[in-house]
Amino acid sequence: MDESREEQDRKPPRPRKPPRKVSPKYLENAALHYLKRYAATQSQLQRVLLRRVDKSLKFHGGDRAEALGWMTALMEKLVRNGYLNDEAYARMKATSLRASGRSSRMITQKLRMKGVAAEVVARKVADATSEVSDEEAARIWARKKRLGPFRKNLQTREENRQRDLASLARAGFSFGIAKKIIDSDPA
Repeated sequence: MDESREEQDRKPPRPRKPPRKVSPKYLENAALHYLKRYAATQSQLQRVLLRRVDKSLKFHGGDRAEALGWMTALMEKLVRNGYLNDEAYARMKATSLRASGRSSRMITQKLRMKGVAAEVVARKVADATSEVSDEEAARIWARKKRLGPFRKNLQTREENRQRDLASLARAGFSFGIAKKIIDSDPA
């Protein structure tokens, strides 16, 4: 059995398939396939398609400006048809992150990294905060991470107080909220 494993290790790796030649149809198929698998913002999808365009042009050659024109037209078509909607993405992501105990700062940062416009982020974070307050989110986070009153061994609670406060601060919660949660009653 070890011999066959060693034989497999000695085989040269399969050569990579060359990228397909970029075309409007290819870009549309790639975009739809990506959107079928992942919820995405316009800038995320644009980055994915741009990587594919660059790989294809590097291998096959061609006009980058023409490919970018196809990509722009495709992005407009996807937005028009409702396949790409940054508002809906931001609402869904902000609500789910808030329900899992993320702070407003963390949600804002994650959405901005995904390429959502600042004004959309501000609105959606405010909506999510109206449903679950920062204090409730901090309590959810502390329970998930077993901080403060949620520790298994309550005797070590005072020893780990500073560490727990720091953990909530790294998660984006203010000192006041972190202190209130860590010093709260276990019940």
